[in-house]
Amino acid sequence: MAFSHRNRRIAASLSVLLAAVSVPSIASAGPSQAGCENQNLNQTDKLLNCVDADDVVGHLDALQAIADANGGTRASGTPGYDASAEYVADLMEDAGYDVTIQEFDFTLFTEVSSSLSNDGQPVETQTFSFSGSGSITDGNVIPIDLDLGLGNNSTSGCETADFDGLDFSGDSDIALVQRGLCSFGDKATNANDAGAEAVIIFNQGNAEGRFDLISGTLGEGVVGTVNIPVLDVSYDDGVALIDAQNVDLAAETVNDTKSTSNVIADLEGVNTDNVVMAGAHLDSVQDGPGINDNGSGSATILATALALGNNKKFTPQNSLRFAWWGAEESGLIGSTNYIFDPEFGISDEDYEKLALYLNFDMVGSPNFIYGVYDADESTFPAPVVVPPGSAELEDLFEAFYTIEGVPYEDSEFSGRSDYQAFIDAGIPASGLFTGAEEIKTPEQQAIWGGIAGEQFDQCYHEACDTIDNVSIEALDVNVDAIAYAIYNLAASTEAVNGVPGVDVKGITPADVEFDGPQGTVGTSGGGFDADHAHAVS
Repeated sequence: MAFSHRNRRIAASLSVLLAAVSVPSIASAGPSQAGCENQNLNQTDKLLNCVDADDVVGHLDALQAIADANGGTRASGTPGYDASAEYVADLMEDAGYDVTIQEFDFTLFTEVSSSLSNDGQPVETQTFSFSGSGSITDGNVIPIDLDLGLGNNSTSGCETADFDGLDFSGDSDIALVQRGLCSFGDKATNANDAGAEAVIIFNQGNAEGRFDLISGTLGEGVVGTVNIPVLDVSYDDGVALIDAQNVDLAAETVNDTKSTSNVIADLEGVNTDNVVMAGAHLDSVQDGPGINDNGSGSATILATALALGNNKKFTPQNSLRFAWWGAEESGLIGSTNYIFDPEFGISDEDYEKLALYLNFDMVGSPNFIYGVYDADESTFPAPVVVPPGSAELEDLFEAFYTIEGVPYEDSEFSGRSDYQAFIDAGIPASGLFTGAEEIKTPEQQAIWGGIAGEQFDQCYHEACDTIDNVSIEALDVNVDAIAYAIYNLAASTEAVNGVPGVDVKGITPADVEFDGPQGTVGTSGGGFDADHAHAVS
């Protein structure tokens, strides 16, 4: 079930929220005005008055039209993606940005067919992206270091030692691996290297939202090294396979080399050696137009960037850079190339200028809650190294939500979107997330509304991720949150990296006593770990 894409905050609800806080509201009171081009954006609330959900939805309508004209998809390597990139690039150039189109090749994965049976009974399955092809009859299932039951801490298949002492000498050995901790690609690679002829990865089963099919990817890096079938099954079906006597499986897949691009847009500031960067992946999955995932992130940063670039009086203290990434759905390829590719990526000089990176992936989910990447690890121990300065970025978003009286929650700082490459390179990062395939709890429904027992995004990675699959309420709040953070950082990043800037006119985190996250995630269930299954477990 999906909410209408025309949901709006009603005035009565908004007034109640604002009355509950002790500091004045800075949110946009109405639609952005044409006069914003000539307005002096000398304080925070003036920018927020120039961005709202109408701006965002206008861009989402355009992305939907592009998908409709190109077979229903905007996936990288398709005409729909190319048209999306052209749409963004043209608008940014018209707004005065220096736009670069970074073209690169990547592997586009297609599943032709997949099947699995347990003792003659069909089992629902699909391949992981970048799986190889092959078939097995009467396979020998070998469980790998499983940890079953609610609350489990599975590390199945993450270490080569997990396979020690197991006999993979046959010609039909199937490694049965459980989701958890490390990447799906690492699990598949370890099984392949141990001698398995196929791999079945089943969901973790540790909490709500971790029982169904995973719909994950192994990551482009396994192409050419893991050539065996890697299938995806639910937790219950995986458990049933532990003692299976007769397992048949088959997979036919295609890995094609395609071309796609990143769109990078720069606005020079007074300080050209301190660059504030924000990004969102522009591509959809093959199966749909990707309007929430991730038209929502792409459109919100586009609306913010255009409000700044089109203003005739605004020059930021720090230079601004916006990025729309290609091939995220194929394994974070565009952003990873941008940071690490020796020919394609940024220079050492440009790397030194990067102050921070903000990532926006799914910020308008129809059954939303408001999540901020948990850099201070107040709820989730991070499975990655959190670069210094990231917690201060988290504070910016939490300050905005507190000012507006909007309840917010922690989202695991996992690196499982395009900020992965940046934090791997030691660059401070943060971002927002309104939920994917995780299940909303009754406690969360009581705070944010919506439907308990349903996914945050009921059309996640599906054809129904259309213009009808976004919440206007969430978009209206989050475009202001994004604009608030970027405006503050355009003035000064001193709290993040020690580089002084100029004072901000408006309410800053230093003026706010934070409400704190609501505490509905983590050990209490409800998911919200920002795991889109993009090359991770």
